[in-house]
Amino acid sequence: MPSFAKVASLLLLALSTPNAGAFAPPSSSTAAKNAVPSSTSVDMGPPLPDVILAETYGEGSRKYRRTVYTHNEWVKHRASDRFIRNLSSMVNSGVYKSLAKEVFATTAVAAFLCFWNALTGGYTDLDGVQHAAVISALPQLTLPLTPFTLLSPSLGLLLVFRTNSSYGRWDEARKFWGLNINHTRDLNRMATAWYGHDGQVIDPEKRAEDLRQISLFTWAFVRSMKRHLSPPSEDEE
Repeated sequence: MPSFAKVASLLLLALSTPNAGAFAPPSSSTAAKNAVPSSTSVDMGPPLPDVILAETYGEGSRKYRRTVYTHNEWVKHRASDRFIRNLSSMVNSGVYKSLAKEVFATTAVAAFLCFWNALTGGYTDLDGVQHAAVISALPQLTLPLTPFTLLSPSLGLLLVFRTNSSYGRWDEARKFWGLNINHTRDLNRMATAWYGHDGQVIDPEKRAEDLRQISLFTWAFVRSMKRHLSPPSEDEE
């Protein structure tokens, strides 16, 4: 049977409190210390103040983004004013800038079609006055409605699939949280069953203190994860 030293080493590596920092955003001083201006670096964190970024959005800026989505970001994401905030920041959005060429191409094609059909088929101005076609010899550019009607059920199914995938991610997170609770119980049960039962003579007081430390490490690990997912007001006393 493994000795307590081996069991304690494994538990300390998995459940020690310094590792709880992986569930919280890095501080500015730590992030700045770890930031490397090299474009080939994989270190995460914001760049140094004197570093000029060649790309402030897209894949080039991914290594400077935060890697942890905390409860504060979730509260901001589901805030009631998120619609107005998203509209005001739409032009500065990295996604919008990355898709600027595609958006410009789609807008250009739509504008060309409107202009072409206005020249060849006439148009109605803002006052409701109908104007005749300027170039009646050329045909209008139109598409039949049948393909769009046939594709409507597919779009509906796509929306349903996206909803199901979102619920699946939530359900997976709930299952993982349950597994985490079960595994912490297993670790404490294995430590209690193995420590002191492999032929070694151990002082009962020392055994009780060591097992208490393991329980505290397990408690700290679970509470650090809970603190990452919930606000401070829900912390247990």
